[in-house]
Amino acid sequence: MAAGAAAAAAAAPAVRRSLRPLRCGAGPRGRWPLPAPGVSLRLCSTGRVPGDINKPVIERIIRVDHAGEYGANRIYAGQMAVLGRSSVGPVIQQMWNQEKDHLKKFNDLMVAYRVRPTVLLPFWNVAGFVLGAGSALLGRKGAMACTVAVEESISDHYNSQIRTLVEEDPEKYKELLQIIKQFRDDELEHHDIGLEHDAKGAPAYSVLKTAIQLGCKAAIFLSERI
Repeated sequence: MAAGAAAAAAAAPAVRRSLRPLRCGAGPRGRWPLPAPGVSLRLCSTGRVPGDINKPVIERIIRVDHAGEYGANRIYAGQMAVLGRSSVGPVIQQMWNQEKDHLKKFNDLMVAYRVRPTVLLPFWNVAGFVLGAGSALLGRKGAMACTVAVEESISDHYNSQIRTLVEEDPEKYKELLQIIKQFRDDELEHHDIGLEHDAKGAPAYSVLKTAIQLGCKAAIFLSERI
């Protein structure tokens, strides 16, 4: 027990994130701190939906982002099922805590904008867990390689959505842009954490990363549409 506690204590500082409560507005250098375990992620929100929105575009954005955050939660659940008691467990748990907050926010947006979820959620439920657990069975480096691949794909997708909303009307979609930009930065933090924890040392890293990202692209394409 003492050895396990010591390992967990040693792993936690490696995350190197601020323990201060999150506030509305940009964090240091425009990045957002990773919250400590138990600290909720709070976003600026008026609770109002802008009128005269481009409904097909907004529905597609919210539906696929909800599916992505749902899948990310299942991936981290799978990783924790395998590596939860290892030295890297606290790092994975801390990232998972943040993904839980992301999912909660998109659950709220689904209701506010009256968007139906993708019909593929049951499939992503299983596929996400299998991907997380399978990568974790390759060891700590395998799990972190999965994190790098997925978070890079998600952050790129968020960047594409940001460009779309800016082209549409940055003032009208100001609140949604703020949410997506924050989550994009959070995913980049996770990506960097994966690299810091030797993701590139995973077996067949390049092949593994490419395969996972192809799967992410397929998931995005399908979840936007059905």
